[in-house]
Amino acid sequence: MQTIGLIGGMSWESTALYYKLINERVRDRMGELHSAPLLLYSYDFEQIKQMQYAGRWAEAAASLTEVARRLESGGARAIVLCTNTMHKLAPDIISGVSVPFIHIGDATAQRIGAKGYRRVGLLGTKFTMEEDFYIDRLRAHDLDVLVPPTGARADVNRIIYEELCLGIVTDPSRRCYQDVMAALVAAGAECIILGCTEITMLVGPDDTSVETFDTTAIHAETAADFAIG
Repeated sequence: MQTIGLIGGMSWESTALYYKLINERVRDRMGELHSAPLLLYSYDFEQIKQMQYAGRWAEAAASLTEVARRLESGGARAIVLCTNTMHKLAPDIISGVSVPFIHIGDATAQRIGAKGYRRVGLLGTKFTMEEDFYIDRLRAHDLDVLVPPTGARADVNRIIYEELCLGIVTDPSRRCYQDVMAALVAAGAECIILGCTEITMLVGPDDTSVETFDTTAIHAETAADFAIG
């Protein structure tokens, strides 16, 4: 199997899911006691959050790219960035390494396309929902992307940073997400992208009337399949 380099810690709550899901996929496909060869660098997420909110994206890009190079030097044959938001810096990382970069947006869009959906509702951090880097990646796969209105985006973002990244899961927040997803469906969304790697901790297929696409699971499965070859 090929070794996968994981850039995690954004937050560690979802990085732990990556580790579990990748190894479950390898076990299910290969059987016996097989598990995935992985290298993991885990960030102090508070530092990353401060860079995000201060707009210090160049500093963050330099840091993530250096980590990717270190993982490649350590033997990683592909890089997996265990977060949707920081894919804003994917072009910098890709240009800094010679091994493949497994893009979470591409993996998710391909899974959606295979199901025949075209109009998708997107939940994520404010950066993912409001900036072009992620939405344009989905549009490149011929997907029409709907996002919640301003107030709902603020609620979705707050719950991610103030609760889910701390491992806090509450019923009021689940109901909030259910309402946001219902509004997206009413606006024409044929499916919902859980476009932050922590959202799967809060809601899933039973929380909306349409199919959900869990980017954490999709990305982890894609990484495992690459490792197996």
